[in-house]
Amino acid sequence: MASSARELTLIGVCDGDIDPRRHKTSFLTNKVGGPPDWSPLTARQSPCCGRCGSTLVHAVQIYCPLDASRFHRNLHLFACPQSECRGGPQCWRVLRSQCLETAVTASRPAPAQEAPRSATAWCDSADDWGVEEEEEEEEEEDGWSGGKNSHVQVEREASERDVNSQLQDLSLAESQGDVPILRSFFISVVDESDLAGEEDDLQHVQQLLKDYEKREGVVVRALGGVDLEEKYEKASARHGDGLFAKFMKKISLCPQQILRYCHGGEPLFICKPPPNMAAVVPACGICGGSRMFELQLMPALVGVLQMAGGGGGTELEFGTVLVYSCTNSCWTAESQSAVDEFCFVQLDPDQQLFK
Repeated sequence: MASSARELTLIGVCDGDIDPRRHKTSFLTNKVGGPPDWSPLTARQSPCCGRCGSTLVHAVQIYCPLDASRFHRNLHLFACPQSECRGGPQCWRVLRSQCLETAVTASRPAPAQEAPRSATAWCDSADDWGVEEEEEEEEEEDGWSGGKNSHVQVEREASERDVNSQLQDLSLAESQGDVPILRSFFISVVDESDLAGEEDDLQHVQQLLKDYEKREGVVVRALGGVDLEEKYEKASARHGDGLFAKFMKKISLCPQQILRYCHGGEPLFICKPPPNMAAVVPACGICGGSRMFELQLMPALVGVLQMAGGGGGTELEFGTVLVYSCTNSCWTAESQSAVDEFCFVQLDPDQQLFK
């Protein structure tokens, strides 16, 4: 099993709150926070912190089937919300789960959609894990390996959004008991190559401004009030090398990106990695094979991660979290337990530059 030969980088951005009274989610949904949606054949898990033993919060869920594979495939990232554990590598876990397409055909859940307007749609007996029981939908699945896709667009008035988010927080806090829950948002997927044209347009406009300044002898304020090129230079000087500046310049195409996905590609380091990075990434604990880079969480996600139920702004502090998964994506049809993959955490050398 392998992803497409062309190295494709997809970026994820937040796309509105998930209100459990209006939206059903399933393991086919890309989302931030909320409870994890396990596939029908995968045992539910509540992983604990390797440092303090606390129950980890579910941070991100990604549906990422591989090309030419018979399996559905998910990655779930969990992190410890305790202040003393923030940023620690042993305080993050990523679990990979898979299931055969044929095994879920009879009860296949639909991608996240607006639920029927029914007073009993989300009663206590409803399926908390988002499996569609009444009908099958033939909509395209929202994956990461096969190309760019978009999630449901959530459009509503600001006042309605506030009410819905409060109801969501209350519902999640009550239904999950002592398990910590983060506010939940859809993730929309964009092909990074589609943003290149926008960068060319911006550079062209900036060049026109420079020509105008030279010709007229005046100074025009930088576009958007921010001189990105100057910021890169300052960042490079402050941190002693160009790696952080390169990171900043790369994400300037879409500063609000919360996730980058490039299965088998190259990670975008925020600071200098260990010289023996290849040795730092352990072999797969199941098959003993090598692991490859698959995705990373980005600094913009830090400001999005908030506890549900008005629990305050519990931030998970990190610069970027890199996920390495089994090159073979080893799995058997009989497997029912999600398997651990590897997280490598880099702290943010200058968090205020992202605010």
